[in-house]
Order: sequence, then C-alpha cells, then structure tokens
Amino acid sequence: MSSHLYDIHAGGRETHPPEGFTWPGGHKIGVVFRMAYEWWSDGHWPGIGPMGNPLKAGTPDLNAIGWAEYGHRRGVHRVLEVFERFGVKASILVCGIMAERYPQEVRRIAEAGHDIVAHSYAMDVIPAYLDEAAEVENIRRTTGLIADAIGRRPAGWISPRSTPSPRTARLLAREGYQWHSDTLNDDLPYRVDFGDTSIVAVPGTMEVNDLPLFMRHGQPPRVMVEIFEDWLAYARQWETRAIKIDPTVHAHVFGRPAGTGAFHRILEIATSAPDVWVGTRSQMVDHFLHSLQAGGTHGSN
Repeated sequence: MSSHLYDIHAGGRETHPPEGFTWPGGHKIGVVFRMAYEWWSDGHWPGIGPMGNPLKAGTPDLNAIGWAEYGHRRGVHRVLEVFERFGVKASILVCGIMAERYPQEVRRIAEAGHDIVAHSYAMDVIPAYLDEAAEVENIRRTTGLIADAIGRRPAGWISPRSTPSPRTARLLAREGYQWHSDTLNDDLPYRVDFGDTSIVAVPGTMEVNDLPLFMRHGQPPRVMVEIFEDWLAYARQWETRAIKIDPTVHAHVFGRPAGTGAFHRILEIATSAPDVWVGTRSQMVDHFLHSLQAGGTHGSN
C-alpha cells in the first residue's frame, strides 16, 4: 500500500528486489557515478548563479549564463578525463538541447561507453509545469534528439530537479523507457506495472551532489568526500542488505578544478575498494530485472 499523498506511481503495482538481492559479483555496496551535461532554452538561464543574488525578473543574467557555459567549454572534458583515468563508465544526464547543439560531443560520450540518460529538452522544461500534451511532446523531442546524436534511444530518464508530474512515469513507460529516477523514495530499484506497460524506478540520492551541497548550502568541495567516506563506513558496518549511492557532479559546477579534485578522490576511494561495485544506472536496472527473473519477488500495491 502506497503511503504517498501524491504518488507518481499511483495505480501501479510495485515489484521489489527478491530477498538476498545483491549487486553484480555479490556486492552489498553499489556506486553509480553521474555527470549532468545541461543547458537552458533560449531566453532562460540558471536560477542559481555563483553570486547568489538573482537579478530582477526578466533581466538576462550574463554572469549566470557565462558560469553555465563553462560546462560545455571546459567542465565536461575534465570530468570525462577523470572517468577515463579510473576506467569508470558513468551515467551522463544529457539535455536534448545539448544533443541538438553539440551532437558530436554527445556521440563521443556514448562511444566511450557511458550511459546516456535523457534529461528533458532543457533545464527550464520541467514536467511538473507541463500539461499532458506538452509533456509527451517534450519526451519525444528529447528522445529523438539524443537518438539522432548517438544512434539509439536512451533507456533512462531523469527530469530536471528529479521533479516529475504525476503522470511522468506512465508516459515514459508508454514511450518505451526502461527506467526513470524521478523519485527519492527508496534505496533500491523497483518495477512499477501499469497494466500494459511497466517501468523501473531507480530512486536517486542527493547526499553527494555538488549542486545542493556546494551551490545551495555553500559547503566546500572537501565535504562531499567526507560525506561519501562516512556513508561508506556506515554501509560497511551496519547495512544488512544491498545499498547504493550516486556521487554526482554537474559539468558547469564541479567540472571546475577545485570541485573535480573532490570528485576525483571519491572515484579513487570507490574504485580501489574490493567490496564496492561501480556501474551505470542502466547496468543496475538490467541486473535488477535479471534478479526478478532468476528469483522470487516482493510485490506491493
């Protein structure tokens, strides 16, 4: 029985991992590294800038726009170099507008083996603000632009702010998506069946994420490393079932050297730990679905 007052999976039946579920290789601890490769529609710009004092409504904020441009000019390349250094395949959140304007870069990311995740057309196109027709159009437009760039449809979707509408999960399932991460309500993936369609919900984590930690709360980059280390220590000693976390940077935020340094340290810790499985969101979903086929399931309405 759902406890949500406003549930995006309302009416769907949830199927959870079987008892004793672990990540590939029998690991209890799973880590998915993510980078957000984002942009805004023409006439829009980030609502959060480095100065912290927004201009009057409607005034082009060239400070915030220039800050965001760093992502595709420098930041994306630096973070990709870190992934390559550690041999990590990451989940890369890509706005459709980036696939439209920088298709060669998005194709290069995909060809390197990273998991391309649809991230709406632009950061200002938030499903919670759209009616059903506009939301379907946004899903199809974003999907088409990414598919044109990389030669295949993305399997997963994460909305800006991970903020869906009440209908997003159903629409994504109907449009052929395998999974979404527009919820923060669990530790592990679960499948939601809507009768003739289904989709896997992969709840996200925000504890090790540069945007809220650094931009909103003003914490120094090193704090992200400390949180990851504390989480890992707790998971090792006290967690009795599989658990995961999603260290995340944005190309225009911790794609800068000071932030990348902290992210680099987290990758170093995770990839050197024999008890940690590191993979992509799509690999995580494939493993979960295989576990449902191989073992029993735990369902709920």
